[in-house]
Formats: sequence, structure tokens, C-alpha cells
Amino acid sequence: MKIEVWSDFVCPFCYIGKARLENALESFPQKDQVELVFKSFELDPQAEKNTGQNIHEKLAAKYGRSLDEARGMTANMTEQAKMEGLDFRFDDLVPTNTFDAHRVAKLGESKGIGLTVAQRFFQAVFTDGEDVGDHDTLIRLATEAGLDESDVKETLESDAFTEQVRSEQGEAYQIGVQGVPFFVINRKYAISGAQPKETFTQALEKAFEEEKATPQFETFSQNEDAACTEDGCEVPKNQ
Repeated sequence: MKIEVWSDFVCPFCYIGKARLENALESFPQKDQVELVFKSFELDPQAEKNTGQNIHEKLAAKYGRSLDEARGMTANMTEQAKMEGLDFRFDDLVPTNTFDAHRVAKLGESKGIGLTVAQRFFQAVFTDGEDVGDHDTLIRLATEAGLDESDVKETLESDAFTEQVRSEQGEAYQIGVQGVPFFVINRKYAISGAQPKETFTQALEKAFEEEKATPQFETFSQNEDAACTEDGCEVPKNQ
């Protein structure tokens, strides 16, 4: 079973949704048969790197609210995060451009530790108040997650993984993703948003039961002899 997750590292509901999915997987008996892949989605591809504003200042300016009203907008998310064991510190959150963070995450995926890198970036943004648009910060965080420092530097100094990040974002638009997080199971079942753990559990169970009951292929072959194997090629008996 394959689960694809489109998300952005500065999206609070993406982090919460990730935690809820992982909690559902933890109690899913077939969790060892699940492949989890995080895909790139920039909420604001035109976002500037750290402008010096914190998230409350940015929200207040964007929606014409006071700082107190902006803090009220994030209070509910902080409580939801706490229920999932996450420590959100919005006062320290650094709004920034996440394109390079996505590229480094793809490097992590190519090395087999994509989920570890993604988790480190989420924690860095929402708990540690790190700027994941800054190259030095990305190098340190990615190295902490297990990537080789020279590989990270080489990625950031080049256009490595640019095409993959753009392609995944384009793919999201093609399948109708309008917001993140967006979860796709076996390219058949979709879950939009940070839904409750129970929703993920129901989707996992339904996808697994269907996968188990349905053969991988429906065959239309009439002559099973008209093929080559490791032992050679035999002429079909009815020809």
C-alpha cells in the first residue's frame, strides 16, 4: 500500500496531519506493508525568505487584524497540535520560502531518509523557530537528520531536485489538490486536511481490504504458452 502526502514545511495542519496519520499507522496491523512518501507543495512559491516578521505580524498585516487577533487565529492550532504530542511555538515561527527545503528533502528521499529529514524540518519550523529558507540552517538541520554535509551543500549550490519539486507540485494541481495536507492512498482514496486519526484508520482498512481482495491484474490472455521464460520460448501447442 502506498500513501502519498503533499505538504509544506510551514503549514501547521500539514504537521498535525502527519502526526495523525502516523498515529493511525502505529496501530495498523499491516503498517510494515505501507510505503509513505512525502511530496512537495509550496503554499506560496513567491514567498520571500525571512523578512524579519513573525507569523503573527504577517497574519495581522495580511488580514488587517491586530496582533492579539492574529494570536487568536493560531491558538486553536496550538491546542490541536498539543493533542498530537506536538509543541507549536507560533511566536518563534519564521515565515520563509520553502523551495530549497523541499529540494533538500528530496535529497533525503534519494538517500532513503526522506521521512527523517521531513520530520526534522517540521520540528525546526514549529518548535525550534528555525528559518528553513536559510542555507546554513538547512545544512545543519539536514546533517542532524543524517545527510552528508557535502551532499547538502552541493544540492543547495546547484539546481538539483528542482525539476522533481516542480513536477510534484504540478502533479498536485493536476489531481485537484487545492490545499494541503493532501493524502492519496493507492492512487484511489484521497483525504484532504488534517482529519482525525479515525478517518485515516478507516481509509487504511478499506484500502487494505480492497487490495487484498482484488487481484493485481485482470487477465485477458487466452494462450498462456505464447511467452518466453527463463527456460526459453516454446511454440504454443495449438499453433
